[in-house]
Amino acid sequence: MDWLTTFIDTAPIFLKGMLLTFQLTVVSVIIAIAVGLLFAFLKISKIKILEVIADIYIFVVRGTPLVVQIFIFYFGLTSLNISDFWAVVLGLAFHNGAYIAEIFRGAIQSIDKGQMEAGRSLGMTRSLAMRRIILPQASRRALPPLGNQFIIALKDSSLASFIGMYELFNVATTQGSISYDYMTYLLIVAVYYLVLVLFFSIIVSLIEKRMSISD
Repeated sequence: MDWLTTFIDTAPIFLKGMLLTFQLTVVSVIIAIAVGLLFAFLKISKIKILEVIADIYIFVVRGTPLVVQIFIFYFGLTSLNISDFWAVVLGLAFHNGAYIAEIFRGAIQSIDKGQMEAGRSLGMTRSLAMRRIILPQASRRALPPLGNQFIIALKDSSLASFIGMYELFNVATTQGSISYDYMTYLLIVAVYYLVLVLFFSIIVSLIEKRMSISD
């Protein structure tokens, strides 16, 4: 009962941290999708230099820890008077964009090449055929791994606590340091993360069903 009482009593402060975690995740994922799509196109382009740029970007992201990337964005951007929120958002977007690029690349290349040829035979330009024929099909195939990446991005947002942002994990550790009862607050924050994961999972599932109906 003490655990439940603590959960109820601390709900306002945890909900505030939950809102910040939600905002960090959603905004960074939206930007990461745009970044990922851009680098996916660079990756599949016929221009060698663009492929190399995409390869370097993906290699750097995969080869360095996310916490290092967040600190680089934080110290680099806050020196330009950009807020902590946007520094973390851009750091998360930079990181997730590389993985989303590979998801989109795989999905686009999984579409039969005859689809593009059919569009070109109807008089479409390559970009128009990509937009009207290839991307809609690739988006459906990319959705399940994208959903997994969204959940990973949600959990990665906890690293914002390292630069002092009062998101969920920071709320838990701060309350634990005050009460000297870290375990209780870590269990509480785990519940909040599970709620957010469930929410995102339901949204992705609804989108998948909607796309299935449109098919």
